[in-house]
Amino acid sequence: MKIGFSTSVIQRGKTGVAQYVFALLKALESIATTEQFVLFVLEQDKPLFDKLSNRFELNILDEKYRPPVKNILWHQLHLPHLARQLELDLLHVPSYRRMLWRSPCPRIATIHDLAPFHVSKKYDLARMLYGRFVVKQLARVQERIITVSENTARDIERFFRIPRHRLKVIHNGLDHQRFYPQDATLARGVALDKFKLERPFFLYVARLEHPGKNHVRLIDAFDQFKSQTKSDWLLALGGSDWHGAEAIHQRIAHSPFKEEIRTLGFVADDELPTLYSAASAFVYPSLFEGFGLPPIEAMACGCPVICSARGSLAEVVQQAALIVEPEDTSSMADALVKFYSNSKLRDDFRLKGLLRAADFSWKRAALETLALYSVAAAGRRNFARSTTMQSFSVSTPLD
Repeated sequence: MKIGFSTSVIQRGKTGVAQYVFALLKALESIATTEQFVLFVLEQDKPLFDKLSNRFELNILDEKYRPPVKNILWHQLHLPHLARQLELDLLHVPSYRRMLWRSPCPRIATIHDLAPFHVSKKYDLARMLYGRFVVKQLARVQERIITVSENTARDIERFFRIPRHRLKVIHNGLDHQRFYPQDATLARGVALDKFKLERPFFLYVARLEHPGKNHVRLIDAFDQFKSQTKSDWLLALGGSDWHGAEAIHQRIAHSPFKEEIRTLGFVADDELPTLYSAASAFVYPSLFEGFGLPPIEAMACGCPVICSARGSLAEVVQQAALIVEPEDTSSMADALVKFYSNSKLRDDFRLKGLLRAADFSWKRAALETLALYSVAAAGRRNFARSTTMQSFSVSTPLD
């Protein structure tokens, strides 16, 4: 089977979708199969894929197709022609924003979440309208849809009216060769040298996006925590600036504890496990997630987790995290105080987290994805065969 795979939504490797793409492709590469893949890659993203084997052919896109509108038009106008020219058996688009309206081969899309239906002002007006109305029509014509959680599957049924038999829940996995507990003393040394985190710290890893990632309320809660405990613990925010980041920076500037709130910028993949291992606790107060990889990554590194239960997070973390109400700053502040003042509680959640993280595997996700590829390709062939037979029976009556 020859499979096309669109990668142009990875935002230079700095998003959750990017982590999904890289991890899934790596797992697919490790499975001994006969499938061949054609990756459609923007020119400046090419180095991110250089380590893949020759099972992955790179079809390079000109950088002029990077801006969102031009990229959407490329998917709708150019990709179907390339699929026909390259004789693809299947096309997989790993983001709802680039799903195809027409295609010469079966389409599979991955829908990670339907955040525009849950978080007002998560994106600008154009993207909110696109996510609510255009995506609904595009989703309905996909042969199969992968969704990364049961919660998102229910949202797709509810908001898009797509029957459940066309959806396949495949949980994200975890790379246990990357995410595991490192020596805490060494990890804290790296956190000091690399990120200037000289004291115990709460860690939040998410792009600096307002209001969706809820940084402002977390800073409010941290201020309450500091005032109540007089603790020397820091708050470290790892992630690139995104939509609404100026509101987060402004809130930090007005905090009486602004010197103890550190913005780390984008944290490279090879640094992330060390940072998790160095943190005293991980906090994830997001207002909505389609899955939520960072809490599971932190758990796998032995870091106890405080987490919202919004979106799919309750499904993902289950009982392995201390749950908070993300719109209640007092609830978050209380959780920070509990973790700070009770080392046994942190140890209990550290153990629960390690056990929960063990449930997630990219190999399993890749095997389930490959199986769905076969189902989708067979479904289109069976449909074509059925249509041909019907045409034959109408145009050529049997004696």
